[in-house]
Amino acid sequence: MASLSKSKVGSGRMKTFYAILIPVLVLFVAFNTFPLLTGVFYSFTNSKGYGAFDIVGLQNYLDLFSDARVGNSYLFTFKVAVVATILTNVISLLLAIALSSKIKFKSALRGLFFVPQILGALVVGYVFSYLFTWIIPALTGTESILASPDLAWIAIVVVLVWQSCAQTTIIYITGLSSVPEDVYEAGSLDGATGWNKFRYITFPLIMPSVTTNMVLVMKNMLMVFDQIVAMTSGGPSQSTESISYLIYNNGLSGGQFGFQCANAVMFFILIAVISILQTNFLSSKEEQL
Repeated sequence: MASLSKSKVGSGRMKTFYAILIPVLVLFVAFNTFPLLTGVFYSFTNSKGYGAFDIVGLQNYLDLFSDARVGNSYLFTFKVAVVATILTNVISLLLAIALSSKIKFKSALRGLFFVPQILGALVVGYVFSYLFTWIIPALTGTESILASPDLAWIAIVVVLVWQSCAQTTIIYITGLSSVPEDVYEAGSLDGATGWNKFRYITFPLIMPSVTTNMVLVMKNMLMVFDQIVAMTSGGPSQSTESISYLIYNNGLSGGQFGFQCANAVMFFILIAVISILQTNFLSSKEEQL
């Protein structure tokens, strides 16, 4: 009787498991896998997004390497992603250390610093666009940097860092809170204070948090889109055209659907490779530290 009862319980659990898994799997395939495979198929065509099309094989992929506009979008995206990732992690780590110290209103300050993460990226972009276009020029008597092909990317970085620091700071705070207090006590007995305390005790122990943040932030920065739409629309003179924005803009309204599908596939592979390389490199550093 006992074994029969256990068998019924196990059978009931499996039914519950499948009842939860199957709908999720169907939705994942329908809204993720199927569109991905469809995009891969269209990347081998000359489709404009409507009407008839022909199979062109690898021609779209070969054309990517000779298209100057695509090349410029990759250069811009990587420049913004690298700078924003470094700034986000440095600022977030400093904020996390400050918010983990013994200060008043610690919980309230943590909640305040998390507010940017709650706000929509488009809303934030439009607010900062107004600041950069009207408020700051009025106060400084200078031209808006959004109108400068050489400086507009800086405004994009500022917005990205401002909004990304929220989640990154929380992850660093979690990592700092997991460091045992007795480790600091032992370090103090050995004379570790200030920078040495951070360099040889804190930083090695929060390396998993550093790895997580570096990978996630870099991936998010490479996919920058909303801020471009809200602030510059790729201008001036296509100087702030990110890869995602180029794929969206030219793929849907520029008659380059098949070509931009190939661009999207290449971009997807590139992000996956960068994430894997980052993870492997930083994981090896964790072991060394």
